[in-house]
Amino acid sequence: MLHMIEHVFVEQSLVAAFAVVGGLMLFSNFVAKHLTAGRVHGSAIAIVLGLVLAYVAGLYTGGKKGVADIPALAGIGLMGGAMLRDFAIVATAFEVDVVEARRAGLLGVIALALGTILPFIVGTLTAVAFGYHDAVSITTIGAGAITYIVGPVTGAAIGADSTVMALSIATGVTKAVIVMVGTPLVAKLIGLNNPRSAMAYGGLMGTVSGVAGGLAATDPRLVPYGALTATFHTGIGCLVGPSILFLTVRAIVGA
Repeated sequence: MLHMIEHVFVEQSLVAAFAVVGGLMLFSNFVAKHLTAGRVHGSAIAIVLGLVLAYVAGLYTGGKKGVADIPALAGIGLMGGAMLRDFAIVATAFEVDVVEARRAGLLGVIALALGTILPFIVGTLTAVAFGYHDAVSITTIGAGAITYIVGPVTGAAIGADSTVMALSIATGVTKAVIVMVGTPLVAKLIGLNNPRSAMAYGGLMGTVSGVAGGLAATDPRLVPYGALTATFHTGIGCLVGPSILFLTVRAIVGA
């Protein structure tokens, strides 16, 4: 029986990858709902678990591709590759309603600009503080501070190694968890109680999972407004990360 299951996983590796990731998401959402009372979004838990599993698999196999080095889970390497990653980003962008986006107005534009630049500056300064001095690594880690998707996309575009891209993902996940947990705590202090403030907050924070989880714990009615502006961060970050931001960093620190 076990041999037959392993054979199916090896022969239908991509289908098996979707099944494994789906199971991980179900478990993560269960943990988020019942153990954190919705304060931590299931996607953040799933990403942390994925990183842990990749590390454990690397120790077990001695390889460099995480769980994809295990033959029965090789399809995860394809599922997490550039093709499906870029497809997911484009599909997300097509879900944005331009008419709805206009509701954010000038406030949303300013929030998006600040929410892209400020985290990037913090991320780059952190990278320098921890001993990274080349433009590629600094930009990749800084991009990860925008969102955990922008980091690896930027890193792949400018030639960062896998270790730096993993750090950029960890940076983005840390930010998402902080936003999820911190939003309900500061909501009253910053007046986060209406759609306009939620759109500004979503633009400043940038992380969709963090903003959605945090607003859901604060006031579920505000989630669509915060997510509306936060959704744009992935597209904007993937656009300016490998281009404007990278060129700026390279002009400052050199190659």
